[in-house]
Amino acid sequence: MKQQQGGGGGVLGVRFESQRFRLLSIVVGCFLISVTFLLSSRPDTGAFDTLSPKPWLEEARSTQTTAIKTVKTSPKLGGRDFLVDVVPQRGAQGESHGRQPEQQSAGEKTETEWVKDTVIIEERIGGAGAGGTERAEQAEAESGVNAAAAGTDRQPGTTTVEEEEAAHHDDLPVQTTGAAVTTAQPAMLKTTTATATRPDQLPVPDGAETQKVGGRAMKLQADPATIITTDQTPAIIKQTTPLPPLCDFSDRRSDICDFTGDIRLDANTSSYIVVVDAATPGQLHKVRPYQRKGDETCMGRVTEITVRTSSSSPSPSPQCTRTHTVPAVTFSIGGYTGNIFHDFSDVLVPLYNTVHKYGGDVQLVMTNVAPWWLVKYDKLLRTISRYAPIDLAKAAAAGEVHCFPHAIVSLRAHRELIIERDRSVDGLATPDFTRFIRRALSLPRDAPSRVADGTGRKPRLLIISRSRTRILLNLADVIRAAQGAGFDAAVSESDVGDSISRVGAEINSADVLVGVHGAGLTNMMFLPPGATLVQVVPWGGLQWIAHMDYGDPAEAMGLRYVQYEIGVEESSLKDKYPRDHEIFTNPTGMHKKGFGFMRQTLMDGQNITVDLDRFRGVLQEALGNYLAQ
Repeated sequence: MKQQQGGGGGVLGVRFESQRFRLLSIVVGCFLISVTFLLSSRPDTGAFDTLSPKPWLEEARSTQTTAIKTVKTSPKLGGRDFLVDVVPQRGAQGESHGRQPEQQSAGEKTETEWVKDTVIIEERIGGAGAGGTERAEQAEAESGVNAAAAGTDRQPGTTTVEEEEAAHHDDLPVQTTGAAVTTAQPAMLKTTTATATRPDQLPVPDGAETQKVGGRAMKLQADPATIITTDQTPAIIKQTTPLPPLCDFSDRRSDICDFTGDIRLDANTSSYIVVVDAATPGQLHKVRPYQRKGDETCMGRVTEITVRTSSSSPSPSPQCTRTHTVPAVTFSIGGYTGNIFHDFSDVLVPLYNTVHKYGGDVQLVMTNVAPWWLVKYDKLLRTISRYAPIDLAKAAAAGEVHCFPHAIVSLRAHRELIIERDRSVDGLATPDFTRFIRRALSLPRDAPSRVADGTGRKPRLLIISRSRTRILLNLADVIRAAQGAGFDAAVSESDVGDSISRVGAEINSADVLVGVHGAGLTNMMFLPPGATLVQVVPWGGLQWIAHMDYGDPAEAMGLRYVQYEIGVEESSLKDKYPRDHEIFTNPTGMHKKGFGFMRQTLMDGQNITVDLDRFRGVLQEALGNYLAQ
């Protein structure tokens, strides 16, 4: 029994030792497996310090590899957006170290960005050595603080100064697989900014298929794009400058458009079309080219002109049927034309002010054309322009499209019959216009007659006769009074249909011009400078409008001006209204009823019988002006 027990105890002991051996083997095996795994996954771990390192491990320890970002295409946005990530960089010799990115310290964040519409750039690595890597590490260490500050605050499409400087280091590796707008991260290599553009922004210049960035040859592999490195400025590839306003609506008398470029006048639609590129904001204006802005009655008789921009897409601009090399000036002879005052104040004076600078090299374009008007002022129009005017209505009937390099719609008008030098683009003044009139009509006199000229000629006084309204009832008595004062007196009975040359020659012969307030006084512009204008003002508080329409212009023309204001006894209104009527007691108060009432009652509703005793004083003043020449 003891033997059996002893034998059994030996067997049990052997079994116990065998179990311990197996347990130890498992422990040792696990330890070896762990060590092996550790060494294989961390080749630069301290455990290798006790071993004899292989050359490639020595190089891995001695040469720090700089990590940069790469860009991967994201399927989330249809291949147009890219996810920027951090991966190991290929070494200078082109061998992969297989090393994982180093752990970031506290406060450092792994950055990902979404970048849209960027170019694809391929790096061509060109023999960088260990020295280049060291310079890269030095640049990284010097700018690490600034890079960390900028890492999360920067906007896509910008670069920093450090990034721009880094692009000029010889051995900075830059590798992207989908052109990235990247920002610097702490302890990581900074990269240049590559920003894509749309084809309508900034195309790549011819011959720019490759570009040098940081000593590397970068090949553009995508659609038109460019690489931008800026100095902390947004990467704006192209900024469209808005077209200046084509029209100015600020003037009291007229709206005027003035524009240059590829201009097409589509007569059929009464439209000026300025051809621009698709990126330019559009404009559309409507103008009535006549100088009575705000007068609805008048402007209702004027054709409206459209001024707009247009690009070649989606619909092409009308094709030119005739191309001009001179500018176009467009105006209307509708409105109140046909009245000599409005012919000059609304059209001819502003027209001269607008086109004088072109010296005749200008194409006139007219709307609301009356053939008789063209005939009457033919000499003036021929002097203003060397070209036959275009009648817009006739051009529309023929389906014409006229093209110009420059166009003006409407005219530059100042005050009634006046060009103000300080407002004129060319520094013109009213005497320049009257000089132009005398030259165009070949009027001989630029000054009144002189008393001592040896001819014995008396100064000539001309009275403008009116036949319908504001008639001078004692005209014959006035003529005799003028003759008695020493004048050679005569009456001008010109009609609207008379030739402007004949009327101009008659008026130019006078030294003194006398007339009741009305359009006939416009003929004063044919007078020689230094002559005298006498205006007889009807009853009704009309002094202000008389001076505005003829007094101020006469003085601006270099004439001497005398204003004679009649009294109640000289007006035919005394026979229509009782003496206590408001028209006598408060005539200016009646102006509140509007210009229509004023015209009908105070202008067209009365005739005049001049008080000869009072009027002789005016004649003596006019003679004194003549003698003072």
